[in-house]
Amino acid sequence: MLLCFILMFLLPFGQATLPLVINTWPFEHATVAAWSALQAGGSVLDAVEKGCARCEADQCDGSVGFGGSPDERGETTLDAMIMNGNTMEVGAVGDLRRIKNAIGVARAVMERTDHTLLVGESASVFAENMGFTAEDLTTNKSISIFTQWLKDNCQPNYRKNVSPDPSQYCGPYKPGATLRQRRKRQIDIHAHDTIGMIVIGKDGQVAAGTSTNGANHKVPGRVGDSPIAGAGSYADSTAGGAAATGDGDVMMRFLPSYLAVELMKTGTDPSTACKTSISRIKIHYPGFFGAVICANTTGHYGAACNKVPGFSKFTFVVYNSQPNSPLLQSVDCF
Repeated sequence: MLLCFILMFLLPFGQATLPLVINTWPFEHATVAAWSALQAGGSVLDAVEKGCARCEADQCDGSVGFGGSPDERGETTLDAMIMNGNTMEVGAVGDLRRIKNAIGVARAVMERTDHTLLVGESASVFAENMGFTAEDLTTNKSISIFTQWLKDNCQPNYRKNVSPDPSQYCGPYKPGATLRQRRKRQIDIHAHDTIGMIVIGKDGQVAAGTSTNGANHKVPGRVGDSPIAGAGSYADSTAGGAAATGDGDVMMRFLPSYLAVELMKTGTDPSTACKTSISRIKIHYPGFFGAVICANTTGHYGAACNKVPGFSKFTFVVYNSQPNSPLLQSVDCF
């Protein structure tokens, strides 16, 4: 591991070599799982699924997988997607309940249906019919988080323009008499730590995927950017892939992953493509929390993030044949 940190400073950022695995945040075990799948002869889709599934099982940072980010009712629900950059097929699930392996269900949507996105209880029933095990996603930790939130008068929350005043009281809520400007919420950089992953094979095949349990204390039924193609992630084997993490309710309005890949298709380098997609959001939401990773089919990669209090540097992990071990990288936010 010490060697990886040393190499991080010795190797040029974005050195090109294939195959390549890159994912958001320092979720190194997920990176290794994806790389191992490739080395065992698996496809880029296999690698994305294995990598994200490892994070779901590990409950990465409490923001991926079961037992994290309880909603207003105390329930943990999951969002995930996977995309095949060769065929442009996508499978995704949102507001998935009772099933721990969200990325696996997303792939089943892609390979077992003609649909792109299934949500809610019906997505869970589909998963059970496809052989996925129904389990309780609640843990002692998620119960504790929810209980403390109730004691704190349901603060923070995502309500606005309702009565009683959501900045002071719990619900149930009704529409307020007047519409006000959007509330300013304190940013919790650990409340949106989606794993986004891009895998590029030795011949340039691209796949991308995401998995998350969403925003802490979200309104029940909320689906974020993670399962939305072009928002959470995007893959195109003629150009590359991108994945986003952060405040999904804001970021999904700008399709940052799609924009980044389209820019790379025109020859823009990955770092600039990532930075441009972040800049587009900053115009309208200068205080948003978010980051994007990008990689092209030559093996070059990059990342960018928006600088806000408490978040000045974004960390991600890269695995390729040089140095043939997971490499922790970071980029300064702007």
